[in-house]
Amino acid sequence: MATINVYTESTPNPATMKFLVNKLLINGSLDYPDKEKAQESAFARELFKFNFVNGVFFASNFVTITKTEDAEWSDIEALLKEFVKGAVESELAVKPVEHSEEVVFEGSDVEVKIQQVLHDYVRPAVEQDGGAIAYKSFDSGIVTVELRGSCSGCPSSTITLKAGIEGLLKRMVPEVEEVVANAM
Repeated sequence: MATINVYTESTPNPATMKFLVNKLLINGSLDYPDKEKAQESAFARELFKFNFVNGVFFASNFVTITKTEDAEWSDIEALLKEFVKGAVESELAVKPVEHSEEVVFEGSDVEVKIQQVLHDYVRPAVEQDGGAIAYKSFDSGIVTVELRGSCSGCPSSTITLKAGIEGLLKRMVPEVEEVVANAM
């Protein structure tokens, strides 16, 4: 078994921290915004046993953990790092059953193009900050997306959404007039 290394990165959201490992945890992403939704994931379920964990998000080789307001990263970061290392070493399941993660875009030609741009250009950048973006709908020039992980509730997500994502989509898909985030 290879040695598992865990390192942390801060995210634009001060309530979240990204715990990166040198191993693929999941293809795609999974968001567990609360304890009830985490029941299917042994890894997330164990993280929620810490009373200062308020949300868990998995993507590729990292887990983004959202802390409660009263917890300080300086007090809990080392403990969580050690837990993540142990969980990965013991192969604690991130999700119960492996199923195909093939990316399939659906809808009109414009909707497929929007989803492709989000997948190819926006998703990697958002994942760098410990979050994820999901396409929800396109109607009358308005694209609705859902922000998850560290992006959910992040103070700078509105700037990212308007200046970054909306600008990119308007340039690449002329039918797009505005991008809005679905409230979580």
